[in-house]
Amino acid sequence: MTTVTFDGAKVTLKGSLPAVGSKAPDFTLCGADLSEFTLSKNFGKVYVLSIVPSLDTGVCAASARKFNQQAASLEGVEVLCISEDLPFASGRFCQAEGIEHVRTLSDFRHDGNFGEDYGVAIIDSPLRGLLSRAIVVIDKEGKVAYTQLVQEITHEVDYEKALEAAKACL
Repeated sequence: MTTVTFDGAKVTLKGSLPAVGSKAPDFTLCGADLSEFTLSKNFGKVYVLSIVPSLDTGVCAASARKFNQQAASLEGVEVLCISEDLPFASGRFCQAEGIEHVRTLSDFRHDGNFGEDYGVAIIDSPLRGLLSRAIVVIDKEGKVAYTQLVQEITHEVDYEKALEAAKACL
């Protein structure tokens, strides 16, 4: 098991990030419009998985805004912001914030093992049941090209490195 921190307190995660070069674990998650998105049915693009605890927090909202600005110019790259938020809430957030270049997906149905397969399922602390903050870049063939698990959940990801990895997959 992996550990990170939340406001300095230890948080335990179930699973571990997929290894760079490995096939990305498949998943089916729910979109803001309640449609399903299955990774294996959508290969051919580069995906940046921006995994966050909840868009209802300042750092997660800032992350969605930042990726929205920077992803607009990346043809062939799609940012998927993944959380446990209800689809309706993430849809309202995107509409209120003018987020048009980031697709929100929810793991609220728990149809699979997304959190465990990607090593971000929080299993203790006040955040138990949410996902930890991480980035996974998946190339057009479905292989993991880059990962970052943020060691302090309240910190932002390294946007520059994530987007550089995505561009390298084009």
